[in-house]
Amino acid sequence: MNRRIAALFAAMWIAGCAMQPSVPEAARKDLAPTGKLRAGMNTGNTLYTTKDAATGELRGVSVDLMGELAKRLGVPLEMVVHATPGEVADAVDKGTWDVAILAIEQARAVKIAFSPPISEIEATYAVRRDSPLRSVAQVDAAGVRIAAPDKAGYELFLTRTLKSATLVRTKSFAASIELFNASGADAVAALKPNLLDSMAQLRDARLLEGRFMTVNHGLGTPRERSAGAAYLKAFVEDINASGFIARSIERHGVKGLSPVK
Repeated sequence: MNRRIAALFAAMWIAGCAMQPSVPEAARKDLAPTGKLRAGMNTGNTLYTTKDAATGELRGVSVDLMGELAKRLGVPLEMVVHATPGEVADAVDKGTWDVAILAIEQARAVKIAFSPPISEIEATYAVRRDSPLRSVAQVDAAGVRIAAPDKAGYELFLTRTLKSATLVRTKSFAASIELFNASGADAVAALKPNLLDSMAQLRDARLLEGRFMTVNHGLGTPRERSAGAAYLKAFVEDINASGFIARSIERHGVKGLSPVK
C-alpha cells in the first residue's frame, strides 16, 4: 500500500513538472543575469503596489506576479523600489532592474520589450464642478490646461495625442492635485480609480464622463534581452489563461484594476 501511495505521489509530481515548461537557459540569463530576479517596483501606482507604512513591506498584485516569475525561474527575488513609473522606465539605461511592470507605451517600447497586456485601467479627467467641460472629448481645446505626472503612461499618451490643450507636467499625482487646487490647471489626468480615491483631496471637483484611454500594463525587460522577452510573452499568456491576475486582484481587494479580457 505504501509503495502504491509513493508511486501515486511520484506520478503527480512528474505530471506537475510536465505541466510547467522548463525555462530556457538563455531566458534565465536574460531575466536573472546576477543570479536573482531584480524587479523594478513602482510605489506610485497603488493599484499594483502598496507599501506598509510601519514595516516598509511591499504588497499587491505586482509582488504576487514577480514572486511567481522568480519561482518559475528558480531564482531569489530582489525588489528595486522607485517612487514613480517614470523613474522605473528611466532606470532601464542603468541596468538596475531586469523586469518591471509598466504601462505599455510607444515611447517606452524604444528601449523596453513588453509582454502582452496583463490588465486594463481606465484613464479620465477630473475638473471643477463649475467647469464648462462635460465630456472627455471636450478637454482637448485651446486654453485648457491639463495636469499629469511626468512620464506616467497616460501622460506619454497625451503628449502624443493632444492637439490643442496644454499639458502641464508634474512630479507626481499628488503634485497634480496640488496644482489643480492652486488653480494652475483646469483638469487633472489620471487613472480613474486613483481619481475616485482622491476626490476628497480635489477641491470642488467632479469626474468627466468617458475615458481618454485604457491603460494596459505589461511586463517589460530591456529590449536587447530577446530571449527573456520571449519567455515573458509565454509567461504572461500562461498567467492570463490561468486567471492568476484576476485571483490576485480579488485577494488584494483592488478596485478599478481589471485583468485583460
